[in-house]
Amino acid sequence: MANWLDKYEADEFYLSPEGFIVFTEKYHLKRGYCCQNNCKHCPYGFKNKLKQKKKPGDE
Repeated sequence: MANWLDKYEADEFYLSPEGFIVFTEKYHLKRGYCCQNNCKHCPYGFKNKLKQKKKPGDE
């Protein structure tokens, strides 16, 4: 049985020290759209406003 990671090129992802699969900018551009999951290497500039801490006085 083939490993599911075999469908990705070696420069499209890496494993973080915690063991997570992290997709690179190359992978995201190849996919062609933003998934809006606040990816570390998002080339589309997505910023999840719900995850950002609000400062006092921000509206």
